Amino acid sequence: MTKINWAGFAKKTPKERLSQIKPLLSTESFNVLENQILLNQDVASQMVENTLGTFSLPFSIVPEIEVNHKSYSVPFVTEEPSVVAACSFAAKIIKRSGGFDSTIHNRQMIGQIALYDIKDTHSAQMTIEKQKKELLTIANNAHPSIVKRGGGATDIKTHLIDDETPLLVVQVLIDTKEAMGANIVNTMTEALKPSLEVLTKGKSLMAILSNYATESLVTARCAIDYRFLNRDKIKARELAKKIVLASTFAKKDPYRASTHNKGIFNGIDAVCIATGNDWRAIEAGGHAYASRNGSYEGLTTWQLDETNEKLLGEITLPLPLATKGGSIGLNPSVLVAFDILEQPDAKTLATIVASVGLAQNFAALRALVNEGIQEGHMKLHARSLALLAGSLPEEVSFIVDALLQEKHMNLATAKKILESYRHSIL
Repeated sequence: MTKINWAGFAKKTPKERLSQIKPLLSTESFNVLENQILLNQDVASQMVENTLGTFSLPFSIVPEIEVNHKSYSVPFVTEEPSVVAACSFAAKIIKRSGGFDSTIHNRQMIGQIALYDIKDTHSAQMTIEKQKKELLTIANNAHPSIVKRGGGATDIKTHLIDDETPLLVVQVLIDTKEAMGANIVNTMTEALKPSLEVLTKGKSLMAILSNYATESLVTARCAIDYRFLNRDKIKARELAKKIVLASTFAKKDPYRASTHNKGIFNGIDAVCIATGNDWRAIEAGGHAYASRNGSYEGLTTWQLDETNEKLLGEITLPLPLATKGGSIGLNPSVLVAFDILEQPDAKTLATIVASVGLAQNFAALRALVNEGIQEGHMKLHARSLALLAGSLPEEVSFIVDALLQEKHMNLATAKKILESYRHSIL
């Protein structure tokens, strides 16, 4: 593991930061960042339709997220103010308390074949169970390369949706190894359709993967010493209790849960985008998992360990992340991200991302029940207005401070302050 001195990192210029993390990077990756090499237009045109160009977002880093006793520098791609700072702050506190402990429960994708117009659904289910071995062989023969890599279809299950038009749903569990595996899953399920139609004497409606990846669950936990919440023991214990109450609020109220989980995905999405993963699929699975008990709930749980004076946090959600396939090998910035992460496998990446989600949630809840978030947000809003008004880097701090003193903070006010400031230094 490469050791980096992160002291004062946030106060350095981008060029100084790049120099500081150079030991983490290959020569090629360093060159990508130093020269701002973006996704090639020709490659972009092959990835999606009607391409006009490429779109850039800030590429940042959160240093020293400790997961399972190993410290990681984690790349973030996000335009959301305060996300990187909040996660960095939380990760630093949690590292002092021993870091994150993360567990992979399983790592398989689910494909579905929906069948209808079946006269005897019970008999069809029994037949599929009897023919499971043969069906798995058909699925694996459809994608032999994943079998050669140690993956492939491992099990078949069925369930009935008993509606006006009953649907027999066949679920295929598939180990996709380092890929998220959409193409693998879809190829295998498509290959099974003809045989399933014959076995069930029914018709296939569709064959497609499910993003509700309940066979790819990941858990991250942390135990934060009260003393790191506040130097005053009484205030620290009170803050811990309020974070637990805020967690309960998100479990019981879907209006709160929606914003609670959005904050979690601020960090998760940022890492998914940086690593070329399908953040939309990860969000869809995460939100579905948040509704597994019949109502939409917060994804994290916070509890008190009064005996040991610790605040205990936990998150579990589906994270079928990939390190191969898709657009991962096409975007130079994604290759840089994996360099920074020191080339983790898919399971390790999932443990890191789950930990990021829990860190993001801790930072948000701590701010909400303590000083609130508006003060920090207003400062960030003032910075955005200063930049929109045309402030140069050396002018931003003055304009922000002045805007924060104003009764009405808007672009017109920012422009007026900037004009006055420039006039005063002539």
